[in-house]
Amino acid sequence: MQLKTILNRVERHKSFVYGEPRWADETHSTIEVPIEPRANGRPVCSGCGQRRPGYDRLRPRRFEFVPLWQIAVVWVYALRRVNCPRCGIVVERVPWSTGKSRLTTTYQWFLAGWARRLSWQEVATVFHTTWEHVRDSVRYAVRWGLVHRDLQGVTAIGVDEIQWRRGHRYLTLVYQIDAGCRRLLWIGRERTEESLRHGLELLGENFCEGLRYVCSDMWQPYLQVLAEQAGGAIHVLDRFHIMKQLGEAIDQVRAGEARRMKHDGYEPVLKHSRWCLLKRPENLTDRQTVKLRELLKYNLRAVRAYLHREDFQRFWEYQSPAWAGKFLDEWCGRVMRSRLEPLKKVARSLRKHHELLLSWFRAKGTISAGIVEGFNNKAKLTMRKSYGFREYETIELALYHQLGQLPQPDFNHEFC
Repeated sequence: MQLKTILNRVERHKSFVYGEPRWADETHSTIEVPIEPRANGRPVCSGCGQRRPGYDRLRPRRFEFVPLWQIAVVWVYALRRVNCPRCGIVVERVPWSTGKSRLTTTYQWFLAGWARRLSWQEVATVFHTTWEHVRDSVRYAVRWGLVHRDLQGVTAIGVDEIQWRRGHRYLTLVYQIDAGCRRLLWIGRERTEESLRHGLELLGENFCEGLRYVCSDMWQPYLQVLAEQAGGAIHVLDRFHIMKQLGEAIDQVRAGEARRMKHDGYEPVLKHSRWCLLKRPENLTDRQTVKLRELLKYNLRAVRAYLHREDFQRFWEYQSPAWAGKFLDEWCGRVMRSRLEPLKKVARSLRKHHELLLSWFRAKGTISAGIVEGFNNKAKLTMRKSYGFREYETIELALYHQLGQLPQPDFNHEFC
């Protein structure tokens, strides 16, 4: 089967015909496929999209196609200029490429597909192209996918932030966390109230009105925007973020007490005890279990903080929001009398967000930020595979491409 026959099968374009393929040079590393317009075909204006009379032809231009057995395939076509009464004299629109791109649309989708599996530099190396061509292909796929994606039926979202550059440079991320579909919906450049508000406005008023559940941490700017834009949804402060704050408070108490004991000349019983106090009992190793058992014999501030944290675990076992609220009030009262300042700070925060904490029970535990944290890890892996993107636009493209589950057009043939 000849290459011309294959192209007519998988890449047939109306009003254009393929010429006889030929070797571009003596090294047989590139195949050129000439393309000519049909004799009765009129060019399409790139401005208004209407068929117009031709004006003249430009010099032949080369368009890269999907390689064949690691042999580069290039289409050669001399673009026609159009004499359009509305747009003036402009270059025609061709169906296999967009704008001034030297890559065919099929090749762009091919590179974008591999860029989801490998790093962009690896894709460029394997297919003997440039990193810029891979980036442009991903940009084309992302823009097409964002225009054609469906946002109907989204009922639950999670909002969080990740650091993408040094100097406290953060991204705000909005995920869909419905049981049937989990994907990245929007990326914001900063961790600010204005950034999140702008993102929700772009997603649309109908989108916000259709939300039933919203999950986030206790970052105040996020709470304010979500209350304004998605006030009809149940706002869940997830278990993960709360237990993380309690763990950080225990670690502060332990570190401060260990320093004081060392300064006063006491036996360093808290040495190598960090993970004994932070991990759940069922996740401890045998050695850590023995160490924790020894620590519980002492009346240490770190041990008291640990016991308060373990007591708080009972909060998640309640079924009724009313009884859970009574337990939360009683627990916060005991902590406020404990003289453990880091833990008291957490208790004050929990009191402040009392109603939002009880939303966990109104949502019946169906919404979890564990999904959001999993997406955050994937986002960090995407950035790490590239060894760090320098421009915001590039990291935005990569995250949408990897996590957005963006749609693709139907192809006559899928190149693997």
